[in-house]
Amino acid sequence: MERNIAIGTDIGGSHITCAAVELASGKILRDTFTERKVNNQAQASVIISIWTEALSGTLSKVPADMVKGVGFAMPGPFDYVKGICYIKGVAKYENLYGFNISDAVASSLEADDSFLIRFMNDASAFAVGEAWAGSASKVNRSLSITLGTGFGSAFISEKIPVVDGPEVPRLGCVYHIPYKDGIADDYFSTRWFLGRYKALTGKELKGVRELADVAEADKIAAGLFTEFGTELGVFLAPFLKKFNAEMLVIGGKISNAYNLFGDVFERSLKKGQCTSKVVLSKLKEDAALLGSAYLLDDNFWKSVQHALPLM
Repeated sequence: MERNIAIGTDIGGSHITCAAVELASGKILRDTFTERKVNNQAQASVIISIWTEALSGTLSKVPADMVKGVGFAMPGPFDYVKGICYIKGVAKYENLYGFNISDAVASSLEADDSFLIRFMNDASAFAVGEAWAGSASKVNRSLSITLGTGFGSAFISEKIPVVDGPEVPRLGCVYHIPYKDGIADDYFSTRWFLGRYKALTGKELKGVRELADVAEADKIAAGLFTEFGTELGVFLAPFLKKFNAEMLVIGGKISNAYNLFGDVFERSLKKGQCTSKVVLSKLKEDAALLGSAYLLDDNFWKSVQHALPLM
């Protein structure tokens, strides 16, 4: 019997989400959806036990002989080939440093050697999900970005992440590109909004949603969204043009406030002579689940393996 189900798994900063996906159709089996909160400062054994609990919850809802394996959308730094975590210097998952996640999960699930466990960068998984079953499925070349705690991005050609070569920046993403007094991640993320608003008003807010809620009555808040959209367009236009991206897909929590910066952002792109179509992600969080599950597709796996060491 052909194993035609993969478990897509998204590792967030404070949670794990997983669901079974039909590989032939790209359909998420909604009744298998499982989510657990995770203390990212916990010991490695505790984190792995919670991840295993979530995976077991999803696996219990599908026939075992139909499941090919698990694909993980993982934040970096991470060895996506060997399954080893190298996160350090940030306030999450530091206790997993040097830990072989692949071996630990396989052992905890008591999986046999035929049960596959594969990994991909979380931003790349989001982009692959969009290219496989989302907004970018009808185009060959796309750039997907996630705007939130960080600035995620991945260039996609024929559903495969492009991580090197003359068409894309080093590592195949843009968060690390020098910009103004820092890097792009410093400016196109939640902390820019909150830091800039505090500098201008002395007020501390919890998130961009709170800022969006006051933007109609608060000229300073509204001005920040205008500034953000303008600068994001200036920054992205050269990369979109160089890659000949047919489409830009935008996701992440900040995209929920697109009505406050979308028009000025698209005008900024056009001013930079960029003609890429801009769409908001309809899959949202599902995109990373789909992209990680797609790692269990044999043809995709053969095509993407060369890119994994460079993510």
